[in-house]
Amino acid sequence: MSASPSDNGAAVAPPCAPDLSTDELQRYSRHLTLPEFGREGQEKLKATSVLLVGAGGLGSPAATYLAAAGIGKIGLVDFDRVEASNLQRQILYGTSDVGRPKLDAAKERLTDLNPHVDVETHDVRLDSDNALEIIEPYDVVADGTDNFPTRYLVNDACVMTDTPNVYASIFRFEGQVSVFATEDGPCYRCLYEEPPPPGLVPSCAEGGVLGILPGFIGTLQATEVIKLIAGIGEPLIGRLLMADALEMNFRTLNVEKNPDCPVCGENPTQTELIDYEAFCGIPSSDSSQNGTDDVSQIPEISVQDLKKRRDAGDAPFVLDVRKPHEADIASIGADQLIPLDELERRIEEIDAEPGDEIVVHCRSGGRSAKATDFLRKKGFDAKNLAGGTLAWSDEIDDSVAKY
Repeated sequence: MSASPSDNGAAVAPPCAPDLSTDELQRYSRHLTLPEFGREGQEKLKATSVLLVGAGGLGSPAATYLAAAGIGKIGLVDFDRVEASNLQRQILYGTSDVGRPKLDAAKERLTDLNPHVDVETHDVRLDSDNALEIIEPYDVVADGTDNFPTRYLVNDACVMTDTPNVYASIFRFEGQVSVFATEDGPCYRCLYEEPPPPGLVPSCAEGGVLGILPGFIGTLQATEVIKLIAGIGEPLIGRLLMADALEMNFRTLNVEKNPDCPVCGENPTQTELIDYEAFCGIPSSDSSQNGTDDVSQIPEISVQDLKKRRDAGDAPFVLDVRKPHEADIASIGADQLIPLDELERRIEEIDAEPGDEIVVHCRSGGRSAKATDFLRKKGFDAKNLAGGTLAWSDEIDDSVAKY
């Protein structure tokens, strides 16, 4: 049941809201005629700042609708450039933006959409050194990141700065939305206390994502931001909304605040930001110095060297560890394809003998590094193809599709 903006304790806007100009009164007239929202709700939007972490699939629709709605200040954190493969779902950008920094293109688009919104950009990789400083000035955070280390980092920084975290994630045909790190609600760690093992959950680049999915999940995320600010409706505090686009099915999971949570619990044991890549089991660049496994120490071969050896008639056996549908998109002429998640049980099928030289490749080099490490432990003289098919496309043959 909807509540008036002044009645709902979930509102996060500052108490002193600025007046609306004549142009703004006309621009937001459809908001002003909503009895549950009205001028007071619109003034709260104008008085509030929202930080979007990630200007990609989720950040694009969320930023677009938040700017259109009249949020006073929108911050964007991203450090990527626009690629052609982004355009299938990242609606902030157009073909003419390919190659541009995302933040430049995003600020231009959002300012054109609504010149009353102050767009602030942070062209950095969010990490433990800068997260608190970047997040603390904002009233609400919208987390649209696509990796576990940054999700845990954003969560912990929001808890430590008392900043509500409107979370969303997508994968293939499914999405999730919730509100974390409010005064009485759970945080992301209350739901996911530990990250999944590295490599268990493929990235969107590896697993794919339906282009429309971040559109409606990101719009749900923006809706939760506006509800929090205006103090209307029932925000997803203590609830995880799960959407399945194939079945067009929505269900809600109740999430309780964990009194023993190390970050937001009654007696938190973690009061500072940590090394989140290490927390998620991702080797750091200096891990070999600490005596731990480090995929960066796995033998590699460059795409240039592989091409030279093929041209000289001295080509090693090449194993592709991607999924079959990926090989249909882009191929560099591998001798055999066995997906990484099937490699252990299908190792006897490899058309090479232990001791034979094998070059292993995937899209960018991550999965093939894991496969190379596994094969070397089984006695194969395996090397990882650095950069995978992406490097082959960049350096050898640009007709090989990048996806």
